[in-house]
Amino acid sequence: MKKKQGLKKVLTLFDVFAISTGAMFSSGFFLLPGIASQYTGPSVFLAYLVAGILILPAMFSIAEISTALPRSGGAYYFIDRSLGPLLGTIGGLGTFLALVFKTAFAIVGIGAYASFFWDIPIKVVAISVTLVFMGLNLIGAKKTTRLQNFLVIFLLSVLTLFLIDGLLHIFTSPNISTIKNEHFDNFFSNGFDGLIKTTGFVFVSYLGLTQIASVAEEIKNPERNIPLGMILSLIVTGIVYVVGVFIMVSLIDPKMFSTDLTPAASTVKQLFSWLPGQTGAYLMVGAALAAFASTGNAGILSSSRYPFAMSRDKLFPKPFSKVGKSGTPITAILLTTGLIVFFILVLSEEGIAKLASAFQLLIFMLINFAVIVFRKSRIESYDPGYTSPFYPIMQIAGIIISFILIIYMGWMAILFTLTIVFIGLLWYYYYAREKVVREGAIFHWFALLGKNQYSEIENEFMSILKEKGLRQGDPFDETIVKARISKIKRNFDFEELVEHVSSVFSSEMHCKKESIYNEFMTISTIEPALVIPEVSILYAKNDGIDHPSLQVIISENGIKKPVEKGGISSEDCIKVFFFLVNPKNAPKQQLRMLSRIVDIIERESFVNDMLEMQNNRKIKEYLLHNERFISLQLLPGTLQAEMIGKQLKDMIFPSDVLVAIIERNDNSFAPHGNTELMENDVLTIIGEPKSISILFRKYASIE
Repeated sequence: MKKKQGLKKVLTLFDVFAISTGAMFSSGFFLLPGIASQYTGPSVFLAYLVAGILILPAMFSIAEISTALPRSGGAYYFIDRSLGPLLGTIGGLGTFLALVFKTAFAIVGIGAYASFFWDIPIKVVAISVTLVFMGLNLIGAKKTTRLQNFLVIFLLSVLTLFLIDGLLHIFTSPNISTIKNEHFDNFFSNGFDGLIKTTGFVFVSYLGLTQIASVAEEIKNPERNIPLGMILSLIVTGIVYVVGVFIMVSLIDPKMFSTDLTPAASTVKQLFSWLPGQTGAYLMVGAALAAFASTGNAGILSSSRYPFAMSRDKLFPKPFSKVGKSGTPITAILLTTGLIVFFILVLSEEGIAKLASAFQLLIFMLINFAVIVFRKSRIESYDPGYTSPFYPIMQIAGIIISFILIIYMGWMAILFTLTIVFIGLLWYYYYAREKVVREGAIFHWFALLGKNQYSEIENEFMSILKEKGLRQGDPFDETIVKARISKIKRNFDFEELVEHVSSVFSSEMHCKKESIYNEFMTISTIEPALVIPEVSILYAKNDGIDHPSLQVIISENGIKKPVEKGGISSEDCIKVFFFLVNPKNAPKQQLRMLSRIVDIIERESFVNDMLEMQNNRKIKEYLLHNERFISLQLLPGTLQAEMIGKQLKDMIFPSDVLVAIIERNDNSFAPHGNTELMENDVLTIIGEPKSISILFRKYASIE
């Protein structure tokens, strides 16, 4: 089977924070406040606060789906797999363009701040810098984020000084009453409508928060790093926006503020008096350039993943899914760069911001609805590591909020958004429809009432579960260590075998044999994902089961079992059976353990390996085999010979490892603290990868 092209998991928690934060701390802080103030006056800083609160539903929804389905394409992938490829096409194109607009808006800021010191054309500088960012993105995601991390650290350091110095300057100034009367007069210049309109306008400032979803496939431990990174980013950004824009309103001449394209630089002229000469101004301009650079970099990084993901799904031409030697989608990056250059040339700064906000608000409506669809569809393999609070009230509120803000964006933005929807419809019906056969999770919801359920989506989500791996606390290793393994030579009937295994579990657990037997024999929606030649995985859940348990049956002659896949029934000669039972209240944990078993089964020559192994220890080691396992034999003359004659409790091992199995004279058993270690014992040790690596270097590595 040809392996689908994928992207490397190289991004850490700080990378997530840096991408989100760097994307938000550019135009929103250094370019937009003055322009936005013309709609609401001095209350513009409150619009930033309201916008930060209103993005919460979208953030929670994206965090949930991202931890369940960490795939490139972010919002596109979520909408496609929930609402189907038609809305996926519209959502993918809309989100792609929104991020491209946002990136173009930010890069224009580089030219604006560069012109603060040099008399140079703003758009020429912006285009030149775009090409530089394109080159950085072609090198690779991790190398790009290293630069971004440095830029964000520098940026946050300068902004922290800006906030502290600004607040001290305002509240210790003898002219504080003058500032209050002149700078905050006519606080809501256009009333409530003006504040809401401004909120929609500055909403673009927070779009970087959700950009991280488009590179979810490249994030290590996405179930932790995505929601935590987004939450930290929003907290930090919200504080800096509200306080920073308040300082700008307080210190910039009200008559000049609404036309100022460099409000941060203008503000800093009155601050940093403790630094020599123009050092403070240069420092703020440097911070602005760092912010725009990180946004341009993150913007191309995240937006280019949309045509890449859509191409993998046949909604875009095939060349856009091409991955280069550096692990980046080359053609998609080139397309993204070209569009950014085009929009820099033809759109004004204000026009870019409005279009980006309107598009993203539409997408947020769909993503909030997508969470409801995924939950209602009851797809077993939809297993988010983070769940949105206050469901479904949070999602319904997000849909209503986005709709209201779109209305306040004005007819130009609405018509442009409708135009893109129309283009998306045309693209789907005349290019993509004949190439795509899947449907979204919404049909699983509808299947409770009727028809059109798309069974392959379970298979796809199971493959994602397999890639994500086990969650911390899942007792997979313990279950393997305690597994009952049997090799049978006589011929069994399939139903007879299932009845026998059910009887064994029944005597071990507090449940009826018939109940377990029926569970094993029931065909579920994830069954197609478990159909593997010569191997069968059967599973059951029951209230009487209090811990996961596994039986592995190996048959040299094979046992004939009915198999159904893709609507075609047949018989397969099964040589390895896995019977897994779990507590009924832990269905998602069972799915993760099943996905891990599938991952093991897909090893090359798995069945032959299982048939050739002569004892249970070797079989269990084979099933455990990964970076969390090591096997040591206590032989004289080796480093591990120091353990011979000692009790296990006297051995000094890292705290997060466990001696799970000892093989002695062809017999395997689980040891306890008083077990005395003997010559030729074989120890199977499981634990955290770092500690296993330490043990390997100490006892098993060859110098």
